[in-house]
Amino acid sequence: MTLIGRARLRGIQTLTLDSPHNRNALSAALVDELATALAEGEKDGDVRAIVLTHTGNTFSAGADLKDPPDPNALVGLLRQIIELPKPVLARVTGHVRAGGLGLLAACDIGVAATGSSFAFTEVRIGVAPAVISLPLLPRTDPRALARYYLTGERFDAAEAARIGLLTAAGDAVDDVLGPILDGLRKAAPEALAETKQLLTARVLEAFERDAADLTALSARLFATAQAREGMTAFLERRDPAWAL
Repeated sequence: MTLIGRARLRGIQTLTLDSPHNRNALSAALVDELATALAEGEKDGDVRAIVLTHTGNTFSAGADLKDPPDPNALVGLLRQIIELPKPVLARVTGHVRAGGLGLLAACDIGVAATGSSFAFTEVRIGVAPAVISLPLLPRTDPRALARYYLTGERFDAAEAARIGLLTAAGDAVDDVLGPILDGLRKAAPEALAETKQLLTARVLEAFERDAADLTALSARLFATAQAREGMTAFLERRDPAWAL
């Protein structure tokens, strides 16, 4: 069963997260298949840019708690998006949670429908947004991240755009995305690659400096009794033991 849909129109490759049974959660299988699809798009000379979108009402619910990816594989996927010499864009028409926000932040451009919602829910299941901080911290407002990391509150697309998580939001997401794609189609491929490299330099510095430590932190936290209680409570649709 394929988890990634593929389509192309006028030089734009669209990759669709298509795992509705778990709200496009980042399972080991989905991470691996997405990495393969991105590599194919990179090698294809007819592809100018890649759009990452989704089926259903959720872009991604974060790590699949029943089949989580290896933290190193998730780091590799995020870095692959950032290092890809072609722009990668996120098209969101629903909810984004936890690790899904790392996927969104790794993209060069992100647009979302007005009704979309966002939340860093890690603290509510007993872990921390460790690996996904690699693209998030260099690109997003630090005071806003402090609030949303620590509380797990939901916020809307307008707020996501204000804090730098999104490029833009609108009622009709394709109306927002259309002019951006037209601009990319008019750009020279080598110039796009060089310009993207300028824009991602600071993000890649974070990967070089912090990836090993944050990967180890993620693995350690997911192995704790607190995380086991948090994940069990989530799957059982109840409050964890520490909730007041």
